[in-house]
Amino acid sequence: MQSPLIPPALAPKLAKLGIAAPAQLLLHFPLRYEDHTRLTPLSAITPGQAWLVEGEVDSCEVKYKPRRQLLAHMSEGIAGLTLRFFHFYPSTQTQLKVGTRVRVYGEVRDGFHGLEIVHPTVKRITDDETPVAQSLTPIYPTSAGIAQAAWRTMIGRALKKTEWMGETVPSAQIAKHSLMPFKAALNILHAPTPEDALSALEARTHPAWQRIKFDELLAQQIALKQARDARAGEVAPKVLGTQILQKQALARVGFTLTQAQRAAAETIGRDLACAAPMQRLLQGDVGSGKTIVAALAALACIEDGYQAAFMAPTEILAEQHFRKLSIWLEGLPVRIVWLTGSLPAAAARKAREACESGAAQLVVGTHALFQDKVRLPKLALAIVDEQHRFGVMQRVRLRSRNRVSDDPSGVAPLAQNEFTPHQLMMSATPIPRSLAMTYYADLDVSVLNELPRGRQAITTRLVSAARREEIVARVEKICAEGTQAFWVCPLVDESEKVDLQNATATYEALRTQMPDTKIGLLHGRMKPDEKAATMAAFIARDIMLLVATTVVEVGVDVPNANWMVIEHAERFGLAQLHQLRGRVGRGEQAATCVLLYADKLSDTAKARLKVIYETTDGFEIAREDLRIRGPGEVLGPRQSGIPGLRYANIETDMDLVEAARDAATTLIADSSFDAEPHLDRWLPQRAEYAKA
Repeated sequence: MQSPLIPPALAPKLAKLGIAAPAQLLLHFPLRYEDHTRLTPLSAITPGQAWLVEGEVDSCEVKYKPRRQLLAHMSEGIAGLTLRFFHFYPSTQTQLKVGTRVRVYGEVRDGFHGLEIVHPTVKRITDDETPVAQSLTPIYPTSAGIAQAAWRTMIGRALKKTEWMGETVPSAQIAKHSLMPFKAALNILHAPTPEDALSALEARTHPAWQRIKFDELLAQQIALKQARDARAGEVAPKVLGTQILQKQALARVGFTLTQAQRAAAETIGRDLACAAPMQRLLQGDVGSGKTIVAALAALACIEDGYQAAFMAPTEILAEQHFRKLSIWLEGLPVRIVWLTGSLPAAAARKAREACESGAAQLVVGTHALFQDKVRLPKLALAIVDEQHRFGVMQRVRLRSRNRVSDDPSGVAPLAQNEFTPHQLMMSATPIPRSLAMTYYADLDVSVLNELPRGRQAITTRLVSAARREEIVARVEKICAEGTQAFWVCPLVDESEKVDLQNATATYEALRTQMPDTKIGLLHGRMKPDEKAATMAAFIARDIMLLVATTVVEVGVDVPNANWMVIEHAERFGLAQLHQLRGRVGRGEQAATCVLLYADKLSDTAKARLKVIYETTDGFEIAREDLRIRGPGEVLGPRQSGIPGLRYANIETDMDLVEAARDAATTLIADSSFDAEPHLDRWLPQRAEYAKA
């Protein structure tokens, strides 16, 4: 039923903003405020700040040079002010009719003919006793068709309904954390008085904002803890293998596990031995050896008669895993199956049949693994690489491939003899502590914080694009000496919109400049078999220089490739630059990554290049990436369905994050606390992520 506080004409527009009820209106907070509480004489105003002034209109006309605009002039005594409008309606001219007394608000600046305001707020004055506002005027974030006056009217009415402003946090927690009452916080944020600190309100450090952010974080923490508890109640297969397959595989790989790898493998082994489904994130910098740890977990499940699935976001990465696992497990009694969307129909059908019969013990592939046609009846472990590239429901559907039922969502109740697989997620993007405490709070985390023995640090060089020919000559020389190289470009073909070095043009140019160098081209628009053939030739050293787009960002492992050039490095994000750089230096030889940059750089681009040049520490890079970009972009599709944050900043509000986490732990343990009203207020659509 439509609320009388929401006009029917505005309901569809508000719905697009996620607002369908008065309680949601109250959580739509202002971006900033205007001070209409102090009326200043025209003679006292100065440029550089906003003022509220009154005067009489003594001229108003439309000018057409140098562009169409409405110019009005108001005066009070000998003082005057020009009002300039570049966008206006006939009603604006009517409102500014000569002889009319008006009250205007806006930032005053020095104009060509004296002081002026561009696009001021104008109010017609009909009574000399018209009072000024008693509170600051809020300016709300809006969309087309919803005027500021409409927001103020709707929210003003909602503020009079106390039933939507009740407390959902126990008084003991409010007192413990010195929080402002919820109702008082709402009133201050929507209608602050001149005495309230405007700077603190706009910086979101005011006690009213502290209360709002605490409540939001508390809801997130409670929801994540509930999701974790719900999964703990599910049943997973107990994997109690003899480790024979693991020992045989380790004897074949030709390297010794690092201490961090051994610790992670042991922890995962203990998780797999439990009846509750594992939900673990294995994070480690590029080249830290996550794949072998995941392979050992899969072998433990296979040895106990179960299946394991290994999913990657791209075919190139999935094929790298398939190739590497096939080499490691060669000679062992393990059948590995390859399944992607590009497989010919007959091959795909054969792979699905092997999966459904249980003959395929380890299946490696892309998104094709969670198609409805795929069944893995003995699936005990789902491994997801670069997990942040998959949405919540995609991971849920992969875990449900062992279901007998045909539920496409993967969330129907388990049938008899069905179980929930363990899940191991991997990420080469280290997670800052603030993210781990919020968006990943429902996961157990293992960290690989050391590189395999023999790896050398990668040298990073910042080089102006003006010196590109020098780099071309250097790459030609190192390729002639037997070292392979990547040359990464941000685009595939020419773009009329963006003047960037593109892969196809670069490929043709380098072939001309280096006629004796074997050069290949790799990009996402190529057919899968063409990409596979190109990568195979690069691995076999039939290609010495690979010109590529960011399809080589993750998973590509060519030990002899120890040089990389990245065109227009300023256009890439920090995490992407770090991932790309991690494609070289994977053997025992020293490696170099050259970042070619344009001469004119934005401040953000300068900050990114400075960070990537100064450090190879993935955690420091991840922290800076979070600071520069924010959690939304860093998390990627994983944020879809995860309890996000609208108001709290996980970097600057860490004290509130910790307070909310402690409060959530206390409240969930308190049987008298009902979390539903609080969750309904802050996370009305929270059902989906509880499945992840």
